[in-house]
Amino acid sequence: MAGPTEPRRRRSRAPDDGASERADPELRVLRTLRTLVQEVGQAADVREALEILVRRIHDAMRVDVCSVYLRDGGDGELVLQATLGLNADSVGRLRLPLGEGLVGLVASTREPVNVSDAAHHPAYRYFPESGEAPFQAFLGVPLLHQRELRGVLVVQNEENRRFFDHEIDFLVTVSAQLAEVVSRVEATSSLRASSGAATGAGTHLKGIAGAPGVAIGVVVADRPTPANDAARSEEVDPAAELAALDEALDRFDDELESGALGARESLRATLVPLFDAYRLILHDDTFVDAIRAEIRAGRTADGGLRMAVERLASVFDQMDDPYQRARASDVRAIGNRLAFHLATRHPRSREYPHGTVLAGEEVALPRILDVPSDRLAAILCSGGSLLSHTVVVARALEIPVVMGLRAMQPETVDGRAVVVDGFTGRVWIDPPEAIRTQYATIAAEEREIDEAVQSSSTLPCRTTDGVDVSIRANVGIDLDIDRALHAQLDGVGLYRSELLFMLRDSFPSEEEQYTDYRRVLEAFAPRPVTIRSLDIGGDKPLSYFPISEENPFLGWRGIRVTLDHPELFLTQLRALLRADEGLGNLQLLLPMVSRVEEVEEARGLLRQAHEELTRDGHDARVPPLGVLIEVPAVLHDLEAFAEVVDFFSIGTNDLTQHLLAVDRSNARVAELYDTLHPAVLRALADLIERAHGVRTPVGVCGQIAGDPVGALVLLGLGVDWLSMAPAAAARVKHLIRAISSDQAREVGRRATAMRSATDVHALLEQALRDAGLGHLSRPSR
Repeated sequence: MAGPTEPRRRRSRAPDDGASERADPELRVLRTLRTLVQEVGQAADVREALEILVRRIHDAMRVDVCSVYLRDGGDGELVLQATLGLNADSVGRLRLPLGEGLVGLVASTREPVNVSDAAHHPAYRYFPESGEAPFQAFLGVPLLHQRELRGVLVVQNEENRRFFDHEIDFLVTVSAQLAEVVSRVEATSSLRASSGAATGAGTHLKGIAGAPGVAIGVVVADRPTPANDAARSEEVDPAAELAALDEALDRFDDELESGALGARESLRATLVPLFDAYRLILHDDTFVDAIRAEIRAGRTADGGLRMAVERLASVFDQMDDPYQRARASDVRAIGNRLAFHLATRHPRSREYPHGTVLAGEEVALPRILDVPSDRLAAILCSGGSLLSHTVVVARALEIPVVMGLRAMQPETVDGRAVVVDGFTGRVWIDPPEAIRTQYATIAAEEREIDEAVQSSSTLPCRTTDGVDVSIRANVGIDLDIDRALHAQLDGVGLYRSELLFMLRDSFPSEEEQYTDYRRVLEAFAPRPVTIRSLDIGGDKPLSYFPISEENPFLGWRGIRVTLDHPELFLTQLRALLRADEGLGNLQLLLPMVSRVEEVEEARGLLRQAHEELTRDGHDARVPPLGVLIEVPAVLHDLEAFAEVVDFFSIGTNDLTQHLLAVDRSNARVAELYDTLHPAVLRALADLIERAHGVRTPVGVCGQIAGDPVGALVLLGLGVDWLSMAPAAAARVKHLIRAISSDQAREVGRRATAMRSATDVHALLEQALRDAGLGHLSRPSR
């Protein structure tokens, strides 16, 4: 009889008779995997999902038993939740402490356990109520989701044998894929179960933080119309359906036009291009003709619309580029709104409660603007992307938004109380009183802090020992510019010139670019304005200039694109130099630079543009030229770069991603992204010291500069200026006015000596409390 085995202990493959036995099961289980994931994901509740799971695995692997144990949230015990082969009466009753029995061994080691003779294993425990006595072969694998143990998946056989490698691999693969699916179904069924029931426990959901802020309110679902008529029908009158489609298209078009014109003046420059982008899709012949073709094939207008929308959205979904994928969200939002107009010939105005939190798969712009600004508190999306237009508008409106809430079904949460944390991506449906009280306190503190810091926001930004600190703005839209001017900042540290290109359907002319750049340069003159040259590719492609790559963030982007297309770069450079005439406050910043030769080539094109303008009679000057440090290679060749540039600006967002190998938009690893990681801080400290050693000024334009905690350590490291979103400037200025430069240097020195990011955060938060500024830091974020 075989002795006990270690977790995931493999053995040599069986002789020839085992080989033939493996062939068919291996193919069978692989074919089953995709179907299994889809069926479990579509289950109505967690019980149905688990029953599908055990039945499918039982049949695919041809085992005698398949069972699922889930961890109880209260005491952490493992509870049998579904089985095929054990005593069905033990479901929900059989509870195993962690570490007890073979199932507990899987849970405690978080590794597969493969045993041929279970009863003789040292960890074996017999539970009579389970009815498992006849089963000798045991294979268990952990269900892990985001590093947390959710349960254990088990298969058993009566015969004394070890499971083959391909069987272990299959079960491990199933557990890895289904742990997330089961967690999502569990959360969704929890929402359904708690609907209308005053349990007091509430439901906690986790998404992706899209725009910061805190909101307490009530959910208003953006319900799509029922898709019960998508199938073909002999009773459909194509002529009538085509007429209904044309009428809905006209109403939606009118809505977009009136929405753009009626938008608040401060938001018009931001929203008009977005409405125009919606109208481009709405007027696209391919899109509309696809709907009409479905109608002529016998579908209703609503059914044809849904087919066409999903077909077009799926095209975007499959694109490698994240910006292009984000357009799928816009297509679905347009489809939902058009379906609304099809279903509602004469829509009545809707009453929105105070604290309205719009929730939908995708929330269209007209729906957002339909809510009075004093009643809209937040936006929740079960789908979407950080690059979607919904996020752009939410940030402009300064309301929190959480995306990627896949467990949320809008119709299930409609009308229910909600707490939204846009800093962390957390959402509570029917929140417990303690959560409501906690976030009400946070919201009140945020308002008090804003009022306090705003009162001194126009005072000089000077430390207590008399050191002036330059605070500049990151801008890209008119609203940002207005806020930066109102805050009396020291100029622009980053102007995103690519936004002018991204909100159009063709490359802007030299004259159009000149007008745009002149406007911002004049607004801030004589204060410096640093304009980043065209930075497309990666997360910022152009719809009319597609770039398809397997890894766009490390591919053809930034300076690499503009140097490969000097005709585009020269047009931009001419527009920039013309816009700077008579003002002299332009500074030019080159993105995604990794080689000194790139800077030299760019400077050569800059001289060429200057010479062309001089010949044309313009009184242009060659502006200071800088490099945006976001590629680690620059850190190791800094002195060589200093010989060919006039200044450095650190893009900490991308630099951190590259240093830590973390995509911050990926929910699976986003928590690993931390600009206060000691390795990042030590890299910054070394960079700043060496830059000053060769007399080259250096600033920071990443998000860390706008966080009071981050600004404190950056000031201590000796940066020459901080550039941030205008809305963040008041708090950072408030911080700087309350500390001395010596205090900041000591904090910077200690922070770079820390062993972990956790230690750094604790140090900086304590430093703020010691300075009487603890209200500027919220550790939970």
